[in-house]
Amino acid sequence: MTSSEALLTALRLSDSMLPVGTYTASYGVEQYLNEDDIEAADELGELIEGYLRGVIGPAEIVALGHAHRSAAAGDLDGVLAADERLGAATLPAEFRDSSTKAGGKLLELLDEIDDGPFAATDTAGFLGEYTAACEDGLAEGHYPVVLGVVCQQAGLGCREAALVSAYGSVTGLLGAAQRLGRFGHTAIQAQLSTLFPVIEEVCEQYYDAELTAMCSFAPLADVRGMAHERADRRLFMS
Repeated sequence: MTSSEALLTALRLSDSMLPVGTYTASYGVEQYLNEDDIEAADELGELIEGYLRGVIGPAEIVALGHAHRSAAAGDLDGVLAADERLGAATLPAEFRDSSTKAGGKLLELLDEIDDGPFAATDTAGFLGEYTAACEDGLAEGHYPVVLGVVCQQAGLGCREAALVSAYGSVTGLLGAAQRLGRFGHTAIQAQLSTLFPVIEEVCEQYYDAELTAMCSFAPLADVRGMAHERADRRLFMS
């Protein structure tokens, strides 16, 4: 894969136009806003930084990195282990459902695309084996794990895959807050700019971490996610 092809693949996988349903999830941000816990854009940025440092980095990026390395080695059991551990580390049911639905949609999408940057993915090889494992109930297919395998099969490096995942997560959270009508485009873009160094930092810290290092600590976000399951007013599925 050329550098241009790798860049196009990374852009496509991090694009909100990718039809995998991530735009339907706020991962608790909606509940924070419902309860008026976030009023200023700076507070939103601080919340998402907490997600990056407490969940996205030490849980999702660790799982993605392990899945990427396992896929490179042809180790299906390693990918399944990352999938299982990430599911166990994700406490709110809505968060798990959002993650597995997005992972399943990405696998379905790849099965239907046979040209462009995604053509490098071997849907009949290792990726096909992982897809079959998900269909057989041997794995849940959490989105970061699926993304790690897809990026490896498409020729993206592990660090680049981590950046794709973290950037997509951050823009998804920011986009959810914007669609809820609390913040304008300028405020959202300003917060994204301040979060770029944090994205790079957590990816550098966790993309090559061992699976046993996985942890998730965001108790307030977990509580908001669980409260969202019973909320009367919901725009997002999580």
